[in-house]
Amino acid sequence: MGGTTVKTTIKEEINVAKKGKNYLEATKLIDRNVAYEISEALELVKKASKAKFDETVEVAFRLGVDPRKNDQQIRGAVVLPHGTGKTQRVLVFAKGEKAKEAEAAGADYVGDEEYVNKIQQGWFEFDVVVATPDMMGTVGKLGRVLGPKGLMPNPKTGTVTFEVEKAVKEIKAGKIEYRTDKAGNIHAPIGKVSFEVGKLADNLSTLIETLQKAKPAAAKGTYMKNITVSSTMGPGVKVAVPTK
Repeated sequence: MGGTTVKTTIKEEINVAKKGKNYLEATKLIDRNVAYEISEALELVKKASKAKFDETVEVAFRLGVDPRKNDQQIRGAVVLPHGTGKTQRVLVFAKGEKAKEAEAAGADYVGDEEYVNKIQQGWFEFDVVVATPDMMGTVGKLGRVLGPKGLMPNPKTGTVTFEVEKAVKEIKAGKIEYRTDKAGNIHAPIGKVSFEVGKLADNLSTLIETLQKAKPAAAKGTYMKNITVSSTMGPGVKVAVPTK
């Protein structure tokens, strides 16, 4: 198989050696010194999946940004064309007509103060939180609880909005959020091992294009340094960074 040669570190080799039998067998399918084209990489991820459940396929990006600087932080959301294979449970903070709109759109939970109290008591049976702007004063009480879990509604990801119908439907259709961590990396799900390679490739290509467009003007040097795909329990497969 063709590809771009990359360097395998001693640390990576040690990590592989610590894994179980299935993982070690899976690594034999992959040349860790090669960055594969998107479809090749995803085909290998599927072949290397040895778990007895439908694993999530994940992607990790190493970006040439310094997230300590406000003008180099990257955060947003994108609707994957084929979804993630997981149905997201949506909690909407809204009142009146907007609450009815959220319910009609398929939100799992809709309300205001009663859900603030439930969350403060340890309830977390939801995956995404949406709030209308007029409810952010109420939701703000949960900042210390929702913030560390990445669940706080944010205008940048379209989860603080009066367009609750659109927000709920997009989330249910496969909208994912992304943001850089402290090291400038982004991790995101792009589907399930049971997906066809073409659908996984479409999802990954959509996310890559989205991140390329989100490149901060202040970022210098190589922006998209590494891309790695893997299944939940499987080894990573390096992907050749597409050129625009």
